[in-house]
Amino acid sequence: MTKNDIKILKPFGPTIAKVKIPKEILDKLNFWCEKKILNHDEINELSIGHKLAGNVTQEFILDSDIIKTSGFLNFLLSACMKWVELTENKKISKFNVLSSWIVRQFKNEYNPIHYHRGHISGVGYLKVPKDFGTTVQKGKKNFNGNISFIHGSRNFNCLSNFEVKPQLGDFYIFPNYMMHTVYPFYKDIEERRSISFNAVIDESIYDPYSN
Repeated sequence: MTKNDIKILKPFGPTIAKVKIPKEILDKLNFWCEKKILNHDEINELSIGHKLAGNVTQEFILDSDIIKTSGFLNFLLSACMKWVELTENKKISKFNVLSSWIVRQFKNEYNPIHYHRGHISGVGYLKVPKDFGTTVQKGKKNFNGNISFIHGSRNFNCLSNFEVKPQLGDFYIFPNYMMHTVYPFYKDIEERRSISFNAVIDESIYDPYSN
């Protein structure tokens, strides 16, 4: 039997979409973020760290205006529509962003294993350290600063996690129920800045038991 005699199928498990945030949107989001950081009263009002899982320096909500005017909303809609079309062969007619927020992570901070609400979630990277530091033991695989997506259990021919090293502008879209975690990193001062969202779509598409 040759490699031409066999076809590898992947019919099980959720998929993850990877897209790139356009630079114009990336710049607008970072500019808005920097202005908010300098305004302590305003940033405190937007703070939602107490509602989220992360053990990080700062987590704050994006207001609906910047989500729209930056182009981020249209970017999310377009990417999610294409993902659902390619994976489900269906077109969504409803897309409602429940929330979107910024996470500012620095040295030694982390985000424990968690999942999101809604139907569709995602995370992208607005600022990334030049490097995430070295491992304590030489020769070990370096997971510093990575996000790890987790689903199911490790078994023969079946991985349970997918490791991603953040790159500036990369954006990942996934089902809300997909567990994930972010590892700490060990570089002074440098910031790992991410943006996330939760959204709902047509219940008839999200619900696997719907007719």
